[in-house]
Amino acid sequence: MSTAKYVIGVDYGTDSVRSVLVDTANGKEISSSVFLYPRWQKGLYCKPAINQFRQHPLDYIEGLTHTIKDCLAKAGGADIAHLVKGISVDTTGSSPVAVDATGTPLALTKDFEENPNAMFVLWKDHTSVKEAAEINEHATKFNTNYLKYVGGIYSSEWFWSKLLHILRVDSSIKKSAASWVEHCDWIPFLLCGGNDIATMKRSRCAAGHKALWAEEFNGLPPEDFFSSLDPLLTGFRDKLFVDTYTSDISAGTLSEEWATKLGLGTDVIVGVGAFDAHMGAVGGQIEPYYLSKVMGTSTCDILVAPNQDLHGKLINGICGQVNGSVIPGMAGLEAGQSAFGDVYAWFKNLISWPLNHLLSESDVIDEATATALKAELEGKIIANLSKQAAALPDGDYAELAIDWLNGRRTPDANQELKGAITGLGLGTDAPRFFRALAAATCFGAKAIVDRFKEQGVPVKGIIGIGGVAKKSAYIMQMMADVLEMPIRIHRFEHTCALGAAMFAAVAAGVYPDVETAMKAMGTGFEKEYKPNIKKQKMYRQHYQQYLGLGRYLEKYNKKDVKPYLS
Repeated sequence: MSTAKYVIGVDYGTDSVRSVLVDTANGKEISSSVFLYPRWQKGLYCKPAINQFRQHPLDYIEGLTHTIKDCLAKAGGADIAHLVKGISVDTTGSSPVAVDATGTPLALTKDFEENPNAMFVLWKDHTSVKEAAEINEHATKFNTNYLKYVGGIYSSEWFWSKLLHILRVDSSIKKSAASWVEHCDWIPFLLCGGNDIATMKRSRCAAGHKALWAEEFNGLPPEDFFSSLDPLLTGFRDKLFVDTYTSDISAGTLSEEWATKLGLGTDVIVGVGAFDAHMGAVGGQIEPYYLSKVMGTSTCDILVAPNQDLHGKLINGICGQVNGSVIPGMAGLEAGQSAFGDVYAWFKNLISWPLNHLLSESDVIDEATATALKAELEGKIIANLSKQAAALPDGDYAELAIDWLNGRRTPDANQELKGAITGLGLGTDAPRFFRALAAATCFGAKAIVDRFKEQGVPVKGIIGIGGVAKKSAYIMQMMADVLEMPIRIHRFEHTCALGAAMFAAVAAGVYPDVETAMKAMGTGFEKEYKPNIKKQKMYRQHYQQYLGLGRYLEKYNKKDVKPYLS
């Protein structure tokens, strides 16, 4: 009889969910499966023009079921299923939802099935910029700085601003919501068969970085902080939580319903959830003072440090520092860029306009050929732009861009900021435009590294994780050149899911702690990009220009500055 022990890591991303079945002995991937959210793919419940991005919980449930069953089927079905010891989940965040007293998202209850306000408010939803600004102003009225552990600035991407916005715009949610929960808290609760919201184990990671929970406050800020912000919040604090849990802790065991649905045993341990980048940092074998950059649609940058090193030190303008949010017993510091891969995707869509809108009307080729040609060309655009941009001479560098196409997350969150590009001329072609956008995302990364250093937190190197890190040698080399430090690319393809699997192994008792699991299950690095010293002077100059243009845009963005009209 086999003595192998397997775990499942589930990684909920912006567009899809991925599950991986992993051998706890060595971190080897046995099988994996991806599920694209069908409602999200159709653009349902979203209004990009007003930055509204909502996801239906059915997308999450269907994806969870499909990917885990598919992983098991690919690996051998029942012969493998009985060897699975644990499941852990990571998700995007802050992506909260209103729930009833049973912990069921309102979108899964009668009368709310098609109400976007009853669905998960995705991390990139910025409909609550007004509420975030009010929270920031309101916090200045208190002797205690309740924003001190979230970098001093609250964001529209986070829990309380989203919650308040929904309560303001939809009285039916206010009337029916027994509580609000993060996506990473709800999935473990669902798997364990939870039916009482008061028993849900809340993630330390989510609560500390996004919901103002802090050990110093003995939980959330006091009732009067919220009730004096808006009477709509009166009593809401008591509907939430006091205690939080690190992700090495068990949330419970698989319920009979879910065990039957997935083909697993009811003895399978389900770990407490966390955000994708935090578990991804563990999957990517993070070390103290190395910045783990999960590079996908956005970036989430994670750094860990011994608690004693940060005693009495608060880092301004980041997304928080929380004891145990990444590795239990260490401080986890989070930063990030609101748009990274999304910047390249935006440009790809921009220049693909004829493919998307005119090719189907062609009188020269039939519909099937047009569809195939569109798919072929779209698949080649970024790769060929990268190749052409890399071939451009360094001395011919007029274009300069700012990467705030979805606002700015770090340093100093401001989701109202907009992107820009200057230096355009008749000689500006698509590769030059793309080069400027790529450089802007790298300069945005440097601004984060510089903020850590300015605040007394050293950054020794970069660990690259995610789709862009694995696929784009052009952007990774440029980033190494801009940051003037090496970037190691982790070998495992699905690093966030691997991190979730490592936490599952610890929660299930296979390993005593996260560090031991990382050592046993880490798969190492496949490549290292080293900075090109010859480009140092050029990028230092361009970076100063980037900062200058950014300062101008921030000033221009203020309400009292009006555009010049002739």
